Amino acid sequence: MRENLHRFFRAARGAGVRVSPAESIDAMRAVAQVGFADRDILRDTFLLTLAKTQDEKRSLGECFDLFFSQPEPQQESAEQNKTDDDNESGANPSADEHGDTAGGAANENVGSLAQMLLSQDRSAISTAIANASGAASLPDIRYFTQRGIFQTRILDAMGIQRLRDDIDDLTTRNPALAERLQEALNGLRGTVRDTVSQALLLYGREETENLRNEILRNAPLARIEPRQVEQMRTLIRQIARRLRERYSKPRKRQRRGHLDVRRTLRRNAAWGGVPFLTAWKRKHRDRPKIVALCDVSGSVARVSDFFLLLIHSLHEVVDDVRSFAFSGHLMEVSDILESKSPEEAMKEIMSKVGFGSSDYGNSFADFEDNWMSAITPQTTVIVLGDARSNNLDPRADILRRIGERSKRLVWLNPEGRMIWGFGDSEMPRYATFCTVVRQCATARQLERAVSDIVATYQ
Repeated sequence: MRENLHRFFRAARGAGVRVSPAESIDAMRAVAQVGFADRDILRDTFLLTLAKTQDEKRSLGECFDLFFSQPEPQQESAEQNKTDDDNESGANPSADEHGDTAGGAANENVGSLAQMLLSQDRSAISTAIANASGAASLPDIRYFTQRGIFQTRILDAMGIQRLRDDIDDLTTRNPALAERLQEALNGLRGTVRDTVSQALLLYGREETENLRNEILRNAPLARIEPRQVEQMRTLIRQIARRLRERYSKPRKRQRRGHLDVRRTLRRNAAWGGVPFLTAWKRKHRDRPKIVALCDVSGSVARVSDFFLLLIHSLHEVVDDVRSFAFSGHLMEVSDILESKSPEEAMKEIMSKVGFGSSDYGNSFADFEDNWMSAITPQTTVIVLGDARSNNLDPRADILRRIGERSKRLVWLNPEGRMIWGFGDSEMPRYATFCTVVRQCATARQLERAVSDIVATYQ
C-alpha cells in the first residue's frame, strides 16, 4: 500500500497538485490514522493534507477518483446475453451443453489464465491484471505512443501465449470451448486497454502537458489558434510564477571578498588599526520601476495581451509597474489590469483603445504631455510593438528624450528582424535611441526578455 500511495502522489503532481516530500509524509501519517476502509474519508483526508487551493482540490479529487477506480473486466455480448438468459431461466450460469465449465476446462488441461476466463471470476481477473501491470512497470508510461507496448507487456505477464496455445489446441478437439475462450480473450484485451488508458491519464499527463507547453512556448504568439488562447494564458501565468519564485527571494547585498579598507581602519582605530572588525563593500541597488508601453493595434493585439498579463504578474518582483496601451492614442491601463480579472481587463482595454490603426508619433506625444514625469533615472521603459506607424510622423525625437530620461529603454518587437525597416516599419530609426532591441515573437523569447530585465535589479 505504501507503493500505491507513492504512485498516487506522483499522479497528483502530474495533475498539477504541488506535493512536497513533507506534505506526502503528513498525508501518509493521516492515512495511517483513518485507514482505507471508507473511500470517502480517505478522499477527504487527501484533500485536507495535500490541496492548497480550490483548483488543486478539484484536480486532486478527479485524480483520486481515477486512481482508485479499476476498469471492470469486459464480457463479450454473446456470452453476457447467454449468462443473462441462464439466470432468467434459473439454470446454473456456470454450466453449458458441455457440462460444468470449470470442470470442462480442467479436463481439457488448459492453463490457469484460460480457467480464470472461463470461470468469469471478475475479482481474480482484476487482481491478475493489477499484478501484471506492476510486473510490466505500467506507472512508467509517459506518452500515448507507448500504449501498445504496455498492453503487450501486461498480456505477456498474464500468460497470453499459453492462452493462444490452448485456443489453437481446442479448435480441433472442442470448438465450442475454443470459441468461448476467444471471446473471453477479446474481452480481456479490452480491459487491459482500458487499464493502460487509465494509467496514461494518471502518469502521462505531466509529460503530455510539458510537450504541449513546449510547443506553445515556441509558437508565434500572433498566430496561435483561438482554441489555444486560454492554454497560452495559462502558460504565461506559469512563466510569471516561475519568474516570481526566481527573483522575489531576498538577495544578499553584500559582496563578500571585497574589503572596504577605509571603513575597516576607521572602525578599528581604538585597537591601533588591528582589524578586529571588518567592513565589506556593498553594492547599491536601485528600487526598480518599470513603465511599459504596449501597442494594441490590430497587428500585434494578441502579443500585447500576453505581454501585459506577464508584466503585471510580476508585481511581487518589481516595486513599481505602470502600463500603457495605445493604437492611435495612448492611455494608462494599470488600474484596469490590477482591479479586474485578465479576461475582463483585456476585453475592456481592447474596447477602449485596441484594434485601431497604430500611430506611434501621436501616442508618444500623449505620453510626453501627460506622463513623462513617471520616468526617473531608475525607470526601465519597455516598448512592445512592431514600430509600424502607417507612414505617419514617427516622432523619434520623443523616444530619444524618453531614452535620455530613463535608466534603460528596451524595445521588444514581435516581428522578425528580416523585415525591420521595410514598408512602414520605423524600427531602424527607433533602435538608434534604445538600450536594448530584441525580437519577441514567442512565449520563450518573451520570458527571456522579461527575465533579463528583472535580473538587472537583483
